[in-house]
Amino acid sequence: MTISTGPFEVKVFPDPPISEKDGVTIGRFRCEKRFSGALVGTSEVFMTGVGTPDPKLRAYVAIERIEGTLDGKQGSFVVTQTGSMNHEGMSLAIPIVAGSGTGELLGITGKMSIRIEASGAHFYEIDYTIA
Repeated sequence: MTISTGPFEVKVFPDPPISEKDGVTIGRFRCEKRFSGALVGTSEVFMTGVGTPDPKLRAYVAIERIEGTLDGKQGSFVVTQTGSMNHEGMSLAIPIVAGSGTGELLGITGKMSIRIEASGAHFYEIDYTIA
């Protein structure tokens, strides 16, 4: 496995809520990311999330297509994201979709993780192999 890291910037574009009832809101968001470091490229994220009256209780699912150069290899791949927050903390799973790699990233498998610092700075880690 290769582990690659670096920072990224994200812009979020919310759509109007899909559903609101008793303080629970379901909404859609589109995000654009710009990666640097071992991954130089961009992505587009399509996200659906739920918020509750308690801001510490939330969840989302998303599909993200990442395009660019990863460790010198040009191509694209797709990840899914499943995230949830509760009073104990946050859980986030971001696997690479098998069969989604293109170009020199054909055959990529693995997972991605995200870290957000208190300052708001975002960082990624991609743990992958290319068959």
